[in-house]
Amino acid sequence: MKENIQQMLDDIEAEVRLTRHYIGKNALEERVIDAMREVPRHLFVPEESRHYAYANGPVSIGLGQTISQPYIVALMTDLLAPKPSDTILEIGTGSGYQAAILSRLVKQVYTVEIVETLADKARERLAVYGYHNIEVRSGDGYMGWPEHGPYEGIVVTAAAPHVPQPLIDQLRNGARLVIPVGLPFSYQELLVIEKDSQGQIDSRTVLGVSFVPFTGKHMESAHHQWSP
Repeated sequence: MKENIQQMLDDIEAEVRLTRHYIGKNALEERVIDAMREVPRHLFVPEESRHYAYANGPVSIGLGQTISQPYIVALMTDLLAPKPSDTILEIGTGSGYQAAILSRLVKQVYTVEIVETLADKARERLAVYGYHNIEVRSGDGYMGWPEHGPYEGIVVTAAAPHVPQPLIDQLRNGARLVIPVGLPFSYQELLVIEKDSQGQIDSRTVLGVSFVPFTGKHMESAHHQWSP
């Protein structure tokens, strides 16, 4: 198992070197790498797929959803620049892996999953494995989770055709939103959206990505790209 984890970390390091000109850094934060090392990824994939758990690729978790490749999980976590005192919102719980990684880096994680079956399984899994600073909700992530906002960071793990305005609204001044934007099964870009101390919005593209689509009634007629 240790060898598999180390191979995953080596693969992440290699990907960072290959994409350093896009992501703007030569290495990810050590806290993020430590969290990737600590959280047992194989516990968050279906039992029949566990031999793929530490490979640097996405793994199906059923119901048309995936657990993202380790490099992308690590990169999106790093781009949030999480601090120990932060409260983070995640949209797209999936198996709970990204939330588990974040839970090792911040004070509290709130996560929303539109597929109720996945939300229930993730809630149970996270509780059993001792991730007690994560709260899971089943619902449409487009609207975020306003009761606990504003957040010091928001991460979206499905590709949206535009950036949901409610998520911008729930972002604290000085915080970041990391989200893949693009059409389903087409070209998508990973964006970092920052809200400055005055509430002004700035957006930058990090690199091209491929995510499952962001679903929900608010996305059904989403033909207009959001722009800052």
